Amino acid sequence: MDGPADRPDVVVVGAGPAGLYLLHRLRRLGLTAVVLEAADDLGGTWYRNRYPGARCDVESLQYSYSFSADLEREWDWSERFAGQPEILRYLRQVADRFDLRRDIRLGTRVVAAHYDEAVRVWRVRTSHGTTVSARYCVLATGCLSVPRWPRIPGLDGFRGPVHHTAEWPPDGVEVAGRRIGVIGTGSSAVQAVPVLAEQAGRLSVFQRTPAYSVPAHNRPLSAAERHRFTARHDEFRRQQRLSSSGMVTGYPPATRSALDVDPDERAGTFEQRWRSGSLMALMTAYTDLMTDRPANDTVAGFVRSKIHRTVRDPGVARLLCPDYPFGTRRICLDTGYYTAFNRPNVQLVDVRADPLVRATAHGLRTANREYRLDVIVVATGFDAMTGALASIDLRGRGGRSLRDEWAAGPRTYLGLAMAGFPNLFTVTGPGSPSVLSNMLVSIEQHVEWIADCLDALRRRGLTTIEATRPAVDDWVGQVDAVARGTLYPTVDSWYRGANVPGRPRVFMPYLGGVGGYRKMCDEIAAAGYRGFALSA
Repeated sequence: MDGPADRPDVVVVGAGPAGLYLLHRLRRLGLTAVVLEAADDLGGTWYRNRYPGARCDVESLQYSYSFSADLEREWDWSERFAGQPEILRYLRQVADRFDLRRDIRLGTRVVAAHYDEAVRVWRVRTSHGTTVSARYCVLATGCLSVPRWPRIPGLDGFRGPVHHTAEWPPDGVEVAGRRIGVIGTGSSAVQAVPVLAEQAGRLSVFQRTPAYSVPAHNRPLSAAERHRFTARHDEFRRQQRLSSSGMVTGYPPATRSALDVDPDERAGTFEQRWRSGSLMALMTAYTDLMTDRPANDTVAGFVRSKIHRTVRDPGVARLLCPDYPFGTRRICLDTGYYTAFNRPNVQLVDVRADPLVRATAHGLRTANREYRLDVIVVATGFDAMTGALASIDLRGRGGRSLRDEWAAGPRTYLGLAMAGFPNLFTVTGPGSPSVLSNMLVSIEQHVEWIADCLDALRRRGLTTIEATRPAVDDWVGQVDAVARGTLYPTVDSWYRGANVPGRPRVFMPYLGGVGGYRKMCDEIAAAGYRGFALSA
């Protein structure tokens, strides 16, 4: 790399939905940008997660860009919940429509980004040994982009293929008639298990902690549905931006406690929302489901009763029922997950009672027996929220390492910026609604805030912006205080980094809601970027 292209105004790390939109937005402002992407194609999580059954758990019409009316008119989603191939085609269409590829460098992993205080630029070094220098650096690396592999002794010695769901081969994996073992029962497994069950000769699912899952009721989108969306497009998008989750459920805001409602009425409400195929419908039925354990027990009990009615073997059903509050771990959206365990070729292995000890040449061994397998599928999730950032050698003022700064947990201002790291931004970073929201809505909000910020700096003749330590300290305290008012911190989850050994237990997303968070960000910008130090 050599020449003006290596000295852009902005270097963007990641060519997923956030990086693509940011590149488009920066160009509209007349700023030059280069996007560096480690993968061989654009798309971010929707390029890497190709496992069987991979599908978005937010409705297609809601999980889409809203910045271009022409783009929305030109693209017709085929299903209510789009599958991975369709979402990837959509993102490729966006890149082609706005001619984004010419500024994207694929197969280029960022290994280090150091701030050069003498000239106030970021030096971004790639896996090729080349360096891109820019005044501003934006990390659009994704919240769920670094797979977490389990520490299972002997896994390298297994004679068959071993594939992580987040690193699925582009050409797929031969599973028909074979003995398949799936490790994990989170979102990816919940989607993959029903598809694998139909193809495998034998499917063994190794579960430590069961997940709550609700039915998607997926179906093709009709022309009438698309027309209704188009007719109320502006109002619908406005509701998304002002909502708590970035999703429009179609239900009015809750006004009553779950404990103040007649049990029969409450059961009817839960049943109606269960049939809606919405991630948020059950969680938002009453005001206190996520703040009061007895209230939460009503919805948790309802979902457990559904599992028992679906799974014919009472012992298997019992194992599939979580014992923690509903919603405090990621809720899954499925198509036939629980019914898959009624198939004679599917078995559930409870590794909490019979721990997984090691892999052998021929399969997986628990404390009590060996399961002979032909293929092992690892569905153990991600080093969430901070994994992609920690994988880069990020150094700010005085050579201070981000890893050292975050040794006790991530510390950001609004999930957008960090003290000691001038002109460095994160898209949907820890401390923002991010993974507890419709990611496309949160991505658009962050991208637009960052782009508007850079434009404001330019118009005012300023060149440096940096979050202040008091602002960071105050915001980290706010994020923690809001979380402590809920049931979320009562459970070990990847929201708290609990799935990574040695990680500090810190609740990372902001629970104050997308609409309220957006308002705060706008007020901070309107107040001259309160909480930031600006200089020329």
